[in-house]
Amino acid sequence: MTPNQIGSDMNYYETFIRVAPDCPVNAGSVPAPRGANKTVPVLEYELLSGNPYGYTQEELLFTVYAERLGLPADKLTAHRGELWAAFFSKSRACLRASSLPKRYGWGLHFDREGKIALYPVESAEYQRLADDESLTQLLAMRSKRA
Repeated sequence: MTPNQIGSDMNYYETFIRVAPDCPVNAGSVPAPRGANKTVPVLEYELLSGNPYGYTQEELLFTVYAERLGLPADKLTAHRGELWAAFFSKSRACLRASSLPKRYGWGLHFDREGKIALYPVESAEYQRLADDESLTQLLAMRSKRA
């Protein structure tokens, strides 16, 4: 089951999310795990860097959720529709609130299919995407009030 089947679509299309104005870094940095468990930013980074343009926002959010729950692959496959529906039955923060563009210096490009790729803020490709007037340009949310 996809969100479109349950009446929602929270994906971005042909959009670039730039780093937050108060991002503390000038170059993309890899989030570090804390302790034995991987944090949300670590999982997001691993999934997106390992598979550029492989996930939509919804797919990424759901995959991170499933990973953090530690669901076995067979249960995830057998109950994906129910788990997806339950996960998206509550409102979810979009990737503008992700630590990747807020704290770690990564821009998020969404192609026409809504698939995401990461670009470090210091890269020429980041600048090209930030200057691309054909894309919807959004800023990541600030970490602190202005």
